[in-house]
Parts: sequence; C-alpha cells; structure tokens
Amino acid sequence: MEVIYAPNPVPSDDRTSVFLAGSIEMGNVFDWQQDVIDKFHDMDGVLLNPRRPDWDSTWYQSIENKQFFDQGTWELSGLENCDIIFMYFAPGTKSPISLLELGLHANTEKKMIVCCPPDFWRKGNVDLVCDRYGIIVYDDYELALDRLRLHLA
Repeated sequence: MEVIYAPNPVPSDDRTSVFLAGSIEMGNVFDWQQDVIDKFHDMDGVLLNPRRPDWDSTWYQSIENKQFFDQGTWELSGLENCDIIFMYFAPGTKSPISLLELGLHANTEKKMIVCCPPDFWRKGNVDLVCDRYGIIVYDDYELALDRLRLHLA
C-alpha cells in the first residue's frame, strides 16, 4: 500500500484510494492512521493521510497562510477524488473538521466507512447523518477495519 501524506501529489492511476479522515487531535487520540498503514501495508492501493509528519500547530489557520491553504486544499481534493473515505471519530476528541467533512460527503456516491464509538461526544449527530444517507456506522474500530479490508480485497 502506498501512503501519500499531505500536501504531496496524489497519483492518478487505477489503484483504489482511501482517504483517512477523522480525529487527529494531537495528544487526545492514538495515531490510528499509522495503525491503518501498518495493518494494510501488504495490500494494493493508496492511502491518503492528512496527518503529516511535518505539521506545525503554530501555523496560523488562515486562507492567506500557504501551509494551511495547501493542507486544506489537499484534504478537500483528496476527499472529493478518492474511492473510499474511512472516517474514525475517536472518543475524547471533538473533531470539528471531521464532522464538517462527514456533512460534506455523506450525500455522495462515495463508499464511506464510518466508525464512531459510543463514547464520541457527538455520536448521536453522526448516527443521524449516516442514517439519513444510508451509511453504516461501526461502533468498533476493528470491525470498521474489517469492512475496509473487504473493499480492498
């Protein structure tokens, strides 16, 4: 599995691409994106990982800030153009951008795999949106990964 980190160019070939959307809040959640990378390393496809190793939390969040702009546009393009969105809402996080992304992509023809454990602070909202658009919500992270594995097999 090839891993592309923001804001690097995404290859345009016929391999299945998976965007790793969801909780990133440093210090509040384990690096689940790396866990997915480790568990799927031997499969064919492309993982788009917005959790970049060189992220600097002091970057001003403004459209005028090149680093912020590049990150945000990479994420928007990746979400729009990928084959699968794997979205994980980690307990103990707020994940406002992930909630926004769920709203942006719930009513698309994308194959969304959503994992939202019972302890996520806005699970009810996630469940309502997913129910409205026919998206299965997995309470268990490992079961959600099993579903992703089926899509990639």
